[in-house]
Amino acid sequence: MALFDDRRAAGRALAAHLEPWRGSDAVVLGIPRGGVVVAAAVADELGLPLDAVVVRKLGAAGHEEFAVGAIADGVRIVTPDAVRWAGMTPQEVDRVESSERDELSRRTRAYRTARTELQGRAAIVVDDGVATGASAVAACRALRTRQPSRIVLAVPVAPEEWIPPADAVDDYVCPNREPDFWAVGQYYDVFTQTSDGEVVALLHHGLPG
Repeated sequence: MALFDDRRAAGRALAAHLEPWRGSDAVVLGIPRGGVVVAAAVADELGLPLDAVVVRKLGAAGHEEFAVGAIADGVRIVTPDAVRWAGMTPQEVDRVESSERDELSRRTRAYRTARTELQGRAAIVVDDGVATGASAVAACRALRTRQPSRIVLAVPVAPEEWIPPADAVDDYVCPNREPDFWAVGQYYDVFTQTSDGEVVALLHHGLPG
């Protein structure tokens, strides 16, 4: 059964669990593309600035939605169990990564991210949900180099058993930890793809009206 009408509704619901950060010096950073929609609603509700942290999933050959790892600026995560499940060779993983590095660079330029100073401030990293967790962890580890005071990973829904590693995340906020999780999209009535144009508009103009 769906928990949320759409990503904006998920963001508004998630913001209620982030009240301690309302009006603080924290920064909300969405993971493009869909995570930026959720993050924009969180930032709007809490009166916080919005930015993004670009990550690219390394998809399994023939099953691109299944992540065998993820990359971000200066970060590479590969999950050996997922690679074995996908039956991929190291060379195949490298080819996927090379392609995704190009897309990572393109999106970083398009979204003009890393505009906000994070040193000494809390970074609230938001996505529309966690499946394997590779993208979220890559995003958080990439942000460590910008020396935030804390990294808070906040997502509306995730598998019940998933917990982020302590070296990546200081606080983890997830109001819906589901025991029968199989895909993020199952918890949304509307889970359409977010465009580059929508991401750019949200980052530079915020939510309309």
